[in-house]
Amino acid sequence: MAEQTALKAQLGPVAVEQLAQVLQSVYPDFDQQGFISQANHQLEVLELKDRVRHLIAALAVHLPEGFCETAQILERVAEAWPESPQGQWSSFTAWPLIDYVSVYGLNHPQRAFVLLEALTPLFTAEFAIRPFLDQHFELTHQQLLRWTRHDNEHVRRLASEGIRPRLPWAQQLPALRRDPAPIWPILEALKTDSSLYVRRSVANNLNDISKDHPEAVMARCREWLQLQNKNTDWLINHGLRTLVKNGRAEVYPLLGFSDKPELKALELQLSETRLKLGASLQFTLTLTTAQAERLVVDYRIGFRRADGGLSWKVFKWKNIKTQADTPLTLKKSQSFKPLSTRRYYPGEHLVECLVNGQVAARAGFELSV
Repeated sequence: MAEQTALKAQLGPVAVEQLAQVLQSVYPDFDQQGFISQANHQLEVLELKDRVRHLIAALAVHLPEGFCETAQILERVAEAWPESPQGQWSSFTAWPLIDYVSVYGLNHPQRAFVLLEALTPLFTAEFAIRPFLDQHFELTHQQLLRWTRHDNEHVRRLASEGIRPRLPWAQQLPALRRDPAPIWPILEALKTDSSLYVRRSVANNLNDISKDHPEAVMARCREWLQLQNKNTDWLINHGLRTLVKNGRAEVYPLLGFSDKPELKALELQLSETRLKLGASLQFTLTLTTAQAERLVVDYRIGFRRADGGLSWKVFKWKNIKTQADTPLTLKKSQSFKPLSTRRYYPGEHLVECLVNGQVAARAGFELSV
């Protein structure tokens, strides 16, 4: 919510002026002042997504009623849009134009797809495509598959990002959370894509699927590793991040880390056993392995809750290579300054060291607030 609060300013009066100017430049009959007046009315009190909906409603009043006629206007907008927006011009300005298609183009899916293809480079049509997946799934799915072969990286990214089952800020796709089978042909087509922008979307899609179907994701990644393709290897590493964070032991060999590492010695020491709110806690980990190992060393903290239980949060520490019988020491500092996103409660807190996802050491301290 904090991120949306910061971003909502991108769809303020300046964006309204920009929308009005570009629309009037390609559609002389556009009532520029009438649109600005309606669009700005109570805009400032609205949150980000409500602003998008409000601006769509204002556009609908001032654009032709027939969607196909409006589609021609919006295609001209895409052509007139600045290639490299300068100053206060934001890509967010295009969001209401793109999502307008998802509201008024649902009964014209084929025409809408052509328009979304033209508009998605301006911002992203990942939100606009969701209602089409809901109401015209097969037709939309086939279109997404065609987009995986498009020359434009923004359009190829839309094929993956638009069908993510857990896309943030977007209409959810519960059927695809239950059964991600339709997603796989799209990811297969994009897994070696030359564009990092596209590969990052594929990785995020993998990460979404892994939260509901971890075994299927790991099996697919094992297949992809056989390609020995650096682009695919990168997205596998990024796409498995939630499984790494959750400590799934099977995932570490997929990322090139040791399977069942043998630890000869391991000690976790805390700088304090009693800590006051606002201070920092230092901790030191010393470990020795029986043979050379590749390890992911993370830590998690059990924060005391109001009801007396513990709420765990995992933090990244370091990826390391060890040598046989050679002690290795790692140091870390954790701040306990008050945060708006976390409330601290007094009592015993725990620090656990995770080696390749498994708890390898534990120590406790008392926090006073």
